[in-house]
Amino acid sequence: MSSLFTPVMLSSTIKIPIDIRNIEDDGFHLTIVARINGKSVQMLIDTGASRTVFDKKRSLRFVGESNHEPHDKLSTGLGTNTMKTHIANLKKIRIGDLLIENFEAVLLDLEHVNDSYEKLGLTPIDGVLGSDLLVKHKAVINFGKKELKLNVKPKN
Repeated sequence: MSSLFTPVMLSSTIKIPIDIRNIEDDGFHLTIVARINGKSVQMLIDTGASRTVFDKKRSLRFVGESNHEPHDKLSTGLGTNTMKTHIANLKKIRIGDLLIENFEAVLLDLEHVNDSYEKLGLTPIDGVLGSDLLVKHKAVINFGKKELKLNVKPKN
């Protein structure tokens, strides 16, 4: 006897608290706390960023410099199109209950962003959570609840 029912993998939703940073009283930046290789990191949520990237210098806290490999592509966006990039393999990224293993990360110089944050008295960022992960996990940003929702398929 065959079944007309086809099992469907259900999604679960995780919620990550968002910090809404006031930028000079006329705008806002959204940040979350994540963990990379067990170390706490600050990440800027940027729906306009095509990829998730990390600051090359600040990444030394969670990956050694020997893991930085030059990448032949130049970065576009973040105020420049001539920024040289590196790549590194991040063994574990944890965003709330979402665990991403063996993530090939793009490393950039985000010093200009952190210099601006320092002038505003804000905590520096370690990376930018971009649309590659936001789209993949069907992200929803809820400003009222100050939370980022990500869909995660359960493991089999």
